[in-house]
Amino acid sequence: MSAAPPFSFTLPGFTPTPGSNRGSGRPARVPLARVERMQTERRLIPLADGRDLDVLTIGQADGFPLVVHEGTPSGLVPNRKLVVAAAERGQRVVMMARPGYEGSTPRPGRRVADVAGDVAQVLDALGAGQFVAIGFSGGGPHSLACAALLPGRCLAAASVAGVGPSGVDGLDFMAGMGPENVEELSLALRGADALTPFLEKEAAALGSIEGEQIIASLGGLISGADAGVLNGEFADDLAKSLRGAIREGIAGWLEDDLAFAADWGFSLDAVTAPVAIWQGDQDLMVPLAHGQWLAANIPTARAHLEPGAGHLTMTVTAIDRILDDLLELAGVAGA
Repeated sequence: MSAAPPFSFTLPGFTPTPGSNRGSGRPARVPLARVERMQTERRLIPLADGRDLDVLTIGQADGFPLVVHEGTPSGLVPNRKLVVAAAERGQRVVMMARPGYEGSTPRPGRRVADVAGDVAQVLDALGAGQFVAIGFSGGGPHSLACAALLPGRCLAAASVAGVGPSGVDGLDFMAGMGPENVEELSLALRGADALTPFLEKEAAALGSIEGEQIIASLGGLISGADAGVLNGEFADDLAKSLRGAIREGIAGWLEDDLAFAADWGFSLDAVTAPVAIWQGDQDLMVPLAHGQWLAANIPTARAHLEPGAGHLTMTVTAIDRILDDLLELAGVAGA
């Protein structure tokens, strides 16, 4: 397998949010000069079973780890607002391409629960111990898996617009979803043979997508709230992430969808780490009912059900609040 591609990250002209770090008990604010040009590294990390994971870290090596689980499908492209907010709080962003994405070795048949072992090995390789996790959309279940399966190491986890489990009492899994997601997940429930042709067709369209094409491309999955934030740098980064997700094929996307359609491999009842559930009522990809169900079925959950928020809006408008809440739940002391 070839080495991971180089990556650089700069934020010229960034102005930190006034007062965003005061009195919160979190790691101290990072000086502006360090935020504008942060230490980045991308590399393949070998795992005990012979697989490699493509890993991107952003921030100082001694920063408190923030493990970021991106949505489905996603490449290793950081959200700039998240990176800035994490840097302000003294956190080091750790992103892993799930198996089958980017340079990570595919792992057919993987379950959501399997991410916990991968995270533990990556953090060991980085010399990191305790951490907090955040997952967006399809990354939400993977963040929750860390909270459930790495007790004492994962101090808290957040699910932002995260999908709930299929086939459970009290959650109509596809009710309220846009037609594109209904078709995709219906095929996932039928298995890999049914799903593969659909994803191959979708991937062909995403291979050259640009930011200005995102809204039209996602069609019935985009609410008015989401359309309002899908512009400029955010849309460009999302397009770049979608292109990266399918650069090596559809294996990661396929494995993700099949894992969502199956048993996750862990019990939400057993979660002991604090968990934050963030969900909007204008979400056509993962409707509000998913967040409501998760909040009601995770004993340690704190619910943030946001009126007017879509699937993507909170990444743009609420990331400071989300990280503040996450670090409070983790009980991370100030540096």
